[in-house]
Amino acid sequence: MKQRVRFFIALRYLLGRSPEGDRYLRGAALGIAISMMPIMVTLIVSDGMIQGITNRYLELGTGHLQVYSYMPGADEVSVLIPHLQDIPGIRMISPERDGMGILVGPKGKTGATLRSVSEDFLQYPGTKQYLSVRAGELSLGSSRNCLIGTKVAEAIGAKPGDTIRLMTVRSTDTGTMIPRITPLTVRGIVSSGYRELDALWCFIPYDLGRSILASDTSRSFLVIKTEDPYKGLEDSAAQIQERLGDSAGVYSWKELQATQFQSFESTRQMLILIMAIIVLVAAVNVASATSMLVIERRREIAILKSYGARPGDISALFALGAGITGLLGALVGIAFGLGIGYTINEIIHGLEFVLSLLAGLFNGGPVVILNPSYYLERIPIVVNWSMVGLLFGLTVMASMLAALGSARRAGKLSPVEILQKY
Repeated sequence: MKQRVRFFIALRYLLGRSPEGDRYLRGAALGIAISMMPIMVTLIVSDGMIQGITNRYLELGTGHLQVYSYMPGADEVSVLIPHLQDIPGIRMISPERDGMGILVGPKGKTGATLRSVSEDFLQYPGTKQYLSVRAGELSLGSSRNCLIGTKVAEAIGAKPGDTIRLMTVRSTDTGTMIPRITPLTVRGIVSSGYRELDALWCFIPYDLGRSILASDTSRSFLVIKTEDPYKGLEDSAAQIQERLGDSAGVYSWKELQATQFQSFESTRQMLILIMAIIVLVAAVNVASATSMLVIERRREIAILKSYGARPGDISALFALGAGITGLLGALVGIAFGLGIGYTINEIIHGLEFVLSLLAGLFNGGPVVILNPSYYLERIPIVVNWSMVGLLFGLTVMASMLAALGSARRAGKLSPVEILQKY
């Protein structure tokens, strides 16, 4: 039997209008499509969340590389910058000093993570891409200005132009720790879109941080941005380490946030495992549908064998039908899943609006599906096309493999025994 004939008959079984066994394959294709839709949405949302959070840590948090000075008494890391500026692949080098303090505003006070940074860091394209300005401007200007996160602004009731007080500690010659009060003017309110990252942020000028943050209660380092944080980072780190020798340590973002990124990777692997299980369950439905189709089509099988079809031809016919079922079901499911995934933010906002209206009828508060304290405020749309192709191929292959048993039984049917019954 020619391959063209097999394909035509298999397609006829799947798309034909006969009230007999054809409906089983159509039902199996529908089941595969329904199974693929949540898989695609989960894939888009999880990859978008992981990549969005990772990029924010890289551009706003750890940087691509960090350099710490090991020289005794070396409090100023910016002296290392001239040694690194001509290294290929480096796009930005910015000194930073981090510490803790208490901010007091018009309506309250809160603890804050103080980040004393240079203007170069704030104006770097990666920073401006992920650090949005909710009010004011993204610039520190004079030495007594600051930028605060949205949660800090809410806690202390501050807005751009307000004067707030920053309380830090300093040690006297006798070793006694005493408070230091520094007035600051709020220049802007910023957000990374990920509350867990920026919940306590307060940016101050680097020179101010050097003067009010004691070296024993803060840490100083260089933040380095490269061309691509995902490629060639080890080579850049090795060149920096070679230039500075044992006087400094170089750490990549993978080392600085190893625990968190390992958690992301384990989550991704778990999702892939769950997806594979869903695909296999859908393939079992194809096997069941093929078995029912073989039972319903015994007379046609006998007629085909009477006209010279070999057992292998019959088996290939039903295996091909299962493959077409998986192919069409996967295509439809992927298409609808991509459509939902691309509009997931609008869908979530619509659901929140409707649920908030319903909750308001019962004196309830606004409904938030994705709490910004734990998730990104807006999910980046990321489609891993290689994973989509892998899922598509796995679905088609699993459908054919699952139906092989039923297809072989169809090929072994005796046409004489079947025709005698009819």
